Amino acid sequence: MTRPRPVIAIDGPAGVGKSTTSRELARRLGYTLVDTGALYRGVALAARDRGVSWDDEAAVVALCDQLELGFASQEDGTARLLLDGRDRGDDIRTPEMSSGASQVSAYPGVRRALLGIQRQLGEQGGVVLEGRDIGTVVFPDAEVKLFLTASAEERARRRVKDLESRGIVVDHDELLAQIRARDEADSTRAIAPLRPAEDAVILDSTSLDLEAVVRHVLELVESCRSPAIDTP
Repeated sequence: MTRPRPVIAIDGPAGVGKSTTSRELARRLGYTLVDTGALYRGVALAARDRGVSWDDEAAVVALCDQLELGFASQEDGTARLLLDGRDRGDDIRTPEMSSGASQVSAYPGVRRALLGIQRQLGEQGGVVLEGRDIGTVVFPDAEVKLFLTASAEERARRRVKDLESRGIVVDHDELLAQIRARDEADSTRAIAPLRPAEDAVILDSTSLDLEAVVRHVLELVESCRSPAIDTP
């Protein structure tokens, strides 16, 4: 390992628990958390706010050059999205923005615009990045690569529970259909399709709780780092 501390890449489909797992890993290790999916959700939100159709690829790509995207870290390890200096962390966590993120992330110009931000945030290591192409595109040289999976039904159940805890009522069957549609769109797109890196560890979390998943990743971190230089 050439970095003082590893880059941890957590990839997987929507609703699989990437955010919760990444947040807990960053908290325990004292690492920086970068939610790359939040960046695409931020672009989708900005487009909606400004009346730019998600179908208008040229306008969405042009919009990226006008946006200021970043994160504000909370004490619990949560990374809140800042869009043009405003905390929009709650506004991006809706089924609508999930669909919008899937659509705008398929545009090569959007991915190019956000790729540099992601790499800059993680280049020194000591970072947990979660998304859909971290291990394949953003950091193909990441020291730890995990691809989380879970059944669509379990992911819908978790998502409904999460949204309801924040006062957002959704229909389970409708959300399940959206998850399946997003899986199809993300895995078949021409640019950076959703797929595990060849050297990623694939973990099915359908029947696993958070602690079991986190413990598994911590073991991967421990196996790759050098005690002489890697201390949280």
